[in-house]
Amino acid sequence: TRQDFVAEVKRIMDGAKLPVVYDSVGKDTFLKSLDCLRARRLMVSYGNASGPPDPIAPALLAQKGSLFLTRPTLFSYIATREELEQSAAELFDMVRSGKVKVEIGQRFALKDAAEAHRQLEARKTTGWAVLTVCIARLPFSALRL
Repeated sequence: TRQDFVAEVKRIMDGAKLPVVYDSVGKDTFLKSLDCLRARRLMVSYGNASGPPDPIAPALLAQKGSLFLTRPTLFSYIATREELEQSAAELFDMVRSGKVKVEIGQRFALKDAAEAHRQLEARKTTGWAVLTVCIARLPFSALRL
């Protein structure tokens, strides 16, 4: 919202376009995201933060360079227990190795969940927003799990 990201991509890439674009915003960025792609490359549309993108004609993808477009959902990739466990193992391996970094940008007490939602909706968060629960110290015999 602060700058023309198509122009910024051009600037950073010395006039070149990108081999892949991941768009989690949706409606507000969809067409401009396509404009950032090299010919015959892939755009992954995986979110609707600004609402779902408007429908497009397949001819638009041809006009912009024979582009590929996909709209994956997590559940298509973890449809079986085996796929879920394999994906989770790969993710945790990447986190352990440092290839994927988990950045917790803010924490909210569970009682402040409504405020957490307001912050998310207002785009005032970065990284992961985590809800925390504080369990009072009780004698072990009092816990019923």
